[in-house]
Amino acid sequence: MGGEIVEVETGEQFRKLKELQNLGVEPYNGCFTKTHSVAEIRIQEEVLSSNRVRVRTAGRVMAIRRHGKALFADLQDQTGKIQIYAKKDILGESRFSILRVIDVGDLLGVEGEVFRTHAGELTILVEDFAFLGKCLRPLPEKWHGLKDVEVRYRKRYLDLIMNPEVRNIFILRSRLIREIRAFLDGRGFMEVETPMMQVIPGGALARPFKTFHNALGMELYLRIAPELFLKRLVVGGFEKVYEINRNFRNEGISIRHNPEFTMLELYEAYGNYESMMRLCEELLSSVVFRLFGTHTVTYQSMTIDFAPPWRRLSLVDTIREKTGIDILEDSLEAVRKKMEEAGVEWKEDWDQGKFVNELLERFVQPDLIHPTFVLDYPVEISPLAKAKKDDPRLAERFELFIGKEEIGNAYSELNDPFEQRRRFEAQARKRAKGDLEAHSIDEDYVEALEYGMPPTGGLGIGIDRLVMLLTDSSSIREVILFPLLRPTVD
Repeated sequence: MGGEIVEVETGEQFRKLKELQNLGVEPYNGCFTKTHSVAEIRIQEEVLSSNRVRVRTAGRVMAIRRHGKALFADLQDQTGKIQIYAKKDILGESRFSILRVIDVGDLLGVEGEVFRTHAGELTILVEDFAFLGKCLRPLPEKWHGLKDVEVRYRKRYLDLIMNPEVRNIFILRSRLIREIRAFLDGRGFMEVETPMMQVIPGGALARPFKTFHNALGMELYLRIAPELFLKRLVVGGFEKVYEINRNFRNEGISIRHNPEFTMLELYEAYGNYESMMRLCEELLSSVVFRLFGTHTVTYQSMTIDFAPPWRRLSLVDTIREKTGIDILEDSLEAVRKKMEEAGVEWKEDWDQGKFVNELLERFVQPDLIHPTFVLDYPVEISPLAKAKKDDPRLAERFELFIGKEEIGNAYSELNDPFEQRRRFEAQARKRAKGDLEAHSIDEDYVEALEYGMPPTGGLGIGIDRLVMLLTDSSSIREVILFPLLRPTVD
């Protein structure tokens, strides 16, 4: 750390900091009130220029072109970039001398009228300015920008400065979440917040992160899902609830997985997985159309059409057609043999769920480009879902796949407290045998069900993966502002 400080203090930018201070300039100034963003100046150009309106805007200097008694620079804010033009005979000698020592990367506020140069460039004629912040390190080289992926994720602030396409990803992410909220609010759903730290982690089959509360002297877990708390609210009489927030799962990191991720979870009383399919279709097709003005998007060279109705496939039938394996009728030994014949590796401790996930991911997902509901999963891997009446081996559950990726999960919620306890006990036996992803028994949740929960449909959608699809991003790290990374080694 000390070496980095010395590097700054011996750099050209630091020398100019001292020069600014010698000129009486406060290098880290206070508030600057903007009247317009760069985008607003561009939109309102005709009115602003014809009425000779003085605008005030601010941003980061991204390029400087000096011409004796004049200076051109590119000023960038969150909404875009605009040229500024400063002249010595307008600002005067002392004020103009300050601009002589500004650097690329410095933060500047300017005031002046808008015009177009002879070359047609929209420009602000600087009549006054304020120095707002000194950049002490050189920005990445202009033409090559910031390309190293590891550096981009570790120093996201530089990534956002240098790469406008990255800024656009997170602007769209914000708009997407805003549109989801607007859709659900318009359908009478209420947004709520449920605990991030839980005594018993539940709501999904996943390994949790563990922490410790010193004052209470007890172990707690970061939540793997908000499901059981949201369903407690349904028991309490809130018929339509949703939450958009973080979940935490202590599992591997890949281009599709980050240990903390954002989920939309919603629950609707008196619904089931059929009503959740309709809601899911309407929600995502509506949001995509509002964002892009079309139902069609391109993801990793695939053209995806979000227009409903969406395809529905039986999980059991599809796996049988693709592999010859019947996940309900074939024994584990038979499944293992057929997996070997197909050249697929498996582990001795795999149960039915692990085999189903492997078969689905390897043989079915690669064909699921347009939005597709894969229906009716084994009850064994759906401990919180209601069983189908015509085949109790299967649960009323679907997963949503788009662009070969799993995007959502939903089911008719199990509201029978006796069956829920039996399922929890089966999960607890798995946990006792070493399956750290299995559920623990949540007695309070079972007690809540004993007070009566109406038939309910529940739906979860992975926001990060959805943003990947809608921004044509190849990695989940591209759509999370600060993804988890290993510490750098000095």
